[in-house]
Amino acid sequence: MSGPASRKLPVPPRERKPALAALAVLLILGGALATTVLVLSSGDRVSAIRFTQQVGAGQRIPKEAIEEVKIADTGIGYVSWARRQEVTNSFATVTILPGTLMTDAMGAKASTELGEGKATVGLALKPGQMPAGVQQGDRVQVIFVPSRSSEGESRVLAASALVFSVGDRSKTGNSGQITVVVEAPAAPEIVAAASSGQIAVAELPGAR
Repeated sequence: MSGPASRKLPVPPRERKPALAALAVLLILGGALATTVLVLSSGDRVSAIRFTQQVGAGQRIPKEAIEEVKIADTGIGYVSWARRQEVTNSFATVTILPGTLMTDAMGAKASTELGEGKATVGLALKPGQMPAGVQQGDRVQVIFVPSRSSEGESRVLAASALVFSVGDRSKTGNSGQITVVVEAPAAPEIVAAASSGQIAVAELPGAR
């Protein structure tokens, strides 16, 4: 039959879009290439030295203060873990905080803080003579505090002394034992005042 019911409506030919197909292929290839680059770059890592504890300026860098860490090779001259022996025989040129990655500028063969004209003085301080939280590498004022008014007024004996070490409370039972680096001419007076309990220290926040 050739009636209207048996006739089919014409179907328009399917339009092909080769440009869109090519673009999709390029996007897929581009994504794969980017992923490959990321994977390769993530594997391009180097060994570096990271500090696990604070080291004060002028202090020898102890071996227990450093650890090995793998980082991306960014081109920055971080000190390699292979040089750890050299590092533990050097002195910090600045106060180094935990988590810091080491560069060559942070270490020196000699200590500028313990050079000629400097002296280390041990202080055994009572509660109230030292603020809580003083750490190795901090800067403090060493102050003469007379026990009697007849002995004069309080005065600063060392304006910016480096805290070289802090006593281990677990071993000594006294957290007030510290060693400070001062100018050598001031050391005798500081020792004399400390022996009579007429010494206090004041922390200098930010003066590291």
